[in-house]
Amino acid sequence: MLDSLDYQAVGLISGLEVHQQLMTREKLFCRCPAGLYTETHDGEVLRHMRPTLSELGEYDGTALMEFKTKKEIVYLLNRQNVCTYEMDDTPPFLVNQEAIDVAIELCLAMNMDVIDEVHIARKQYLDGSIPTGFQRTAIVGVNGWMPFKGRRLTITHVSVEEDSCREVEDKGHQIIWRTDRLGMPLTETVTGPELFTPQEVREAILLCGLLARSTGRVRTGIGASRQDVNVSVRGGDRCEIKGVPRAGLAVKLVHNEALRQCNLLKIREELHRRGLRTPDSVRMTAHDVSDVCATADLGFMQRALQAGGKVYAVNIAGVEGLAQHPTQPDTIFLDELRGRVRVIACLDEAPIVLSGAAMPEFPDKHGILERLRKRVNPGGNDDFFIVFGPEEDCRTAAEEIRIRFADATAGVPKETRQALVGGLTTFERILPGPDRMYPDTDSPPTRITQQRMEEIRSRLKPPPWERIERYMSWRVPEETAYYLIRRGGAEIVDAVVEKTGADGLLAGIVIGQQYKALQRSGVPVQRLGVSEWVQVFDLYTDGRIPREAIPAVASTMAQDGLDAEGASAALGIALRQHEAWTQEADQLTFEGYRCKNNEDTDQKRVRFLTGRAVRMLKGKAPAAEVAEFIKTKLGEVVR
Repeated sequence: MLDSLDYQAVGLISGLEVHQQLMTREKLFCRCPAGLYTETHDGEVLRHMRPTLSELGEYDGTALMEFKTKKEIVYLLNRQNVCTYEMDDTPPFLVNQEAIDVAIELCLAMNMDVIDEVHIARKQYLDGSIPTGFQRTAIVGVNGWMPFKGRRLTITHVSVEEDSCREVEDKGHQIIWRTDRLGMPLTETVTGPELFTPQEVREAILLCGLLARSTGRVRTGIGASRQDVNVSVRGGDRCEIKGVPRAGLAVKLVHNEALRQCNLLKIREELHRRGLRTPDSVRMTAHDVSDVCATADLGFMQRALQAGGKVYAVNIAGVEGLAQHPTQPDTIFLDELRGRVRVIACLDEAPIVLSGAAMPEFPDKHGILERLRKRVNPGGNDDFFIVFGPEEDCRTAAEEIRIRFADATAGVPKETRQALVGGLTTFERILPGPDRMYPDTDSPPTRITQQRMEEIRSRLKPPPWERIERYMSWRVPEETAYYLIRRGGAEIVDAVVEKTGADGLLAGIVIGQQYKALQRSGVPVQRLGVSEWVQVFDLYTDGRIPREAIPAVASTMAQDGLDAEGASAALGIALRQHEAWTQEADQLTFEGYRCKNNEDTDQKRVRFLTGRAVRMLKGKAPAAEVAEFIKTKLGEVVR
């Protein structure tokens, strides 16, 4: 249940960055196989990252933040799926043209202007997810749109870029990555900030996913598609929710982020009311209180001290009570401080940061709280916070607490936030700026010729919105129509209708719903392609099998490797003349017929005999004709 929030009143605005892995044989800038995942490794590489200057001689703020973490980065390498290129020991190969083709196909489907010459750029990443410290990326198309809820949703650009490593573990000052996914081609589709409710964000994600899948040239499954959602409210600022795994989760995430920003604006108002209007007005003093806490009956503090660490008390003037101000559901501003300290100071043992106001909740056998207050000597409107761990990290944590309160004087800081399963977010890093981009001098540009464009345009498939409109006109249920496009069944339905003349509603329902049922039954439905389904529907449209027999014939084809005629013969399914099957149906009796509470009716008798007849005839007659025959025989024609 979401807390009430008037999205129009708060000025909610969202936009998407949809990352989609492409179905290519090789990676983007080397010839290693794409999509070969492994859980073992043949070697490890240790790296430390340092920021570099942009073309304008400036450092990117995110790069400086990552450098402050002093992370030791470990890469797990498997010789089956990485080479010296990924480790930056070999220059890049020429860009994978198969990936460029898929990107162009997506651009054309979204009415975009395709770039005449694709230039590779570098985008700094110092979080360790890419061993080189940068990602190679290239814009392929700009200025596009998709039909969306009666209007046009702007697509600002589509890029092709390298995927990053998979995180294995992040603890303290060490982070471990697996490199099997590294370098796989993916596209980044960026929409304009034109989504105004969480539900619209969800629908836009689904639409982008449908379009990508309709090409038949993208990967599916966990991690193959990942969304970053940009959110802001009036008076706030852009925050990026990173790595939204499912469209359904976006509703909670966007709602809670809007709520968080509204609450941060309330905290800003209170800070201003207290005279804290600028970052410089936030004053901090840090105290080493390890001796005071040496007798504290708190396991986390004792572990830090026994490991040679320290306990620091950080006093912030004028912020009393604000750490307990709500932000997201079941979270408070103190959690904002914890997020910063966990990421930047690398202090990750719970509770990470304690507020002086919350200290009475913990055991205080030795009067530690009172001794802390004497040591810190907070003012009447101050609050102090406790951090514990290695001394250098405690100093970093103290400074980050000050910085987070300083940021609060402006309202909403620009952040990249990690999506959590419950629909909440937590701090991941400062939002990157334009200073992290610079040209890649190792890669030549790729010229996109008109001939290449026309060749790709000639094999374009209908976009999903056109297919959905057509299927809805056939009265195919909306859920089934989306399933067909999402799972690749739309190609089969279109071919069956075109080549056999079968009814579109029948083809859509049988292939959409029965395909799913057969798959759940363990039938190897992947063996049923366009030609196999066309064969089955040919038998039906020729009047050689009833519609009820279509799933059985398809199932036998998949399981036994037969063609449609062979499967039909093996099942003994073939429509017979009316006189032939009615003679068999005449032999039916009411043996075994039972009624509860003596509620015997003509309709129940008809249903009983019809069911027995259909099972006995096994595809030798259409079910509707069998039912009509039984009704007539019983003298009860039900209209």
